[in-house]
Amino acid sequence: MKRRFLSCLFLLILDGTLMFLFYKFPGLFFPAYRNISKAWIAFLSTLSGFTKIAVWDIGALVLLLLALITLVLTVIRKRSLLNWLSHAALTAAVLLSIAVDGWMLNHYAPKLSSELDLTVGEYSYEQLYETTEYYYDTAAKYAAMIQRDEEGHALKQDFYEMASLAGASYKRLAESYPIFKGSSMRVKKLSLIGEYLMYNGIVGMFMPISGEAGVPESVPVVPLPFTMAHEAGHRLGLAGEEEANFAAYLACVNSEDVRFLYSGYYNAFSYCFSALYRADPEEAVELYKSKEETGHLLVRLDRSDTAAVYRNYDSPLQEVSDKVNDTYLKTFSEKEGIKSYGIVTDYLIAWHLEGR
Repeated sequence: MKRRFLSCLFLLILDGTLMFLFYKFPGLFFPAYRNISKAWIAFLSTLSGFTKIAVWDIGALVLLLLALITLVLTVIRKRSLLNWLSHAALTAAVLLSIAVDGWMLNHYAPKLSSELDLTVGEYSYEQLYETTEYYYDTAAKYAAMIQRDEEGHALKQDFYEMASLAGASYKRLAESYPIFKGSSMRVKKLSLIGEYLMYNGIVGMFMPISGEAGVPESVPVVPLPFTMAHEAGHRLGLAGEEEANFAAYLACVNSEDVRFLYSGYYNAFSYCFSALYRADPEEAVELYKSKEETGHLLVRLDRSDTAAVYRNYDSPLQEVSDKVNDTYLKTFSEKEGIKSYGIVTDYLIAWHLEGR
């Protein structure tokens, strides 16, 4: 029992030490660590690839039930609670170490912008406006190309088809940018925990313990390809949220599938429009409503439909989830915390202005 507690303490100290060293001296560890991490995650992803649903989703429930059953048996049989606790603590420490040492240290990697030779800085309001309009117009061009019903609403697509396409969505990018090389296994459906995550405001999750990128089936139609590509981006060692968002954009707009193309430009517009609205609400709304072409009307319809789906999942749990997520991101040196989900706008502006 004592050895188990000491082993647990050793693993926690090791994880903390590695986090400190990677934070202080990233140049000593990258890109070697990222390449090792990619290979490890690809191995785990292959092991868990025998099913279309996330293995960890079910495994977590099994592990929790096993812990509860053994705890009850320990109490009934009047055995040592400390002995049970030592097993539980060591199991948790091992799983945490697999996650931290195998993937989470990618949070300290050089910025994706440096890998893409992309200069990202501060931008003027005029540049933000121009970029927002560009993504709005480009999204509108593809909006009418996806399948819709008679009223114009986007039709739901086969989840598993989209998951397979999203898993392999970085192959073309990897030909030009090696940073995107890695596992191309399909994205998984979060079958058990998916609805719970939606009520927490979480639309996807990458699990480094099993190498699985997963999303709930309830994610709205138009953002779904982008969301899947985002989680697949994490699997490539892109730990930062803004970087996974930008990677998802690149994966989508380099796709030959119009559903991914539209999703990429749709989400790019949404991010830029939110930033424009924060800067000048009146001018943002004026731009939004000034476009009356069919494509623009469809973009607005899709935004309305998407918002309606998410409203069904409004819950007090989202505030708690945001705090937990914010703490996690800041622990791994993402100083903006959950705000980093919006920093992707800077990447999108830079990419557009450089005419990539």
